Amino acid sequence: MNEEVKQAVLDYFASKAKTKTKFYMNDLRKVAPEGMSNREFKKVISEMINDGTLMYFSTGSTTMIQLAEEDVDAKIQ
Repeated sequence: MNEEVKQAVLDYFASKAKTKTKFYMNDLRKVAPEGMSNREFKKVISEMINDGTLMYFSTGSTTMIQLAEEDVDAKIQ
């Protein structure tokens, strides 16, 4: 089931790629199956972050999630 949720999250990012690249957890929560709790969903997102598929993006006041990019620091500078 986790693999299906992970794929659904990646598909969500792909479908929104032209307009947005960073999402709040609540935005991503829309793709979770109905029976999945928030805690279970956050564990799946954490696994994806630990795998290097996703990464956190912080503005200082809020934290968002984005697809991991190999050279994020170089793009910032």
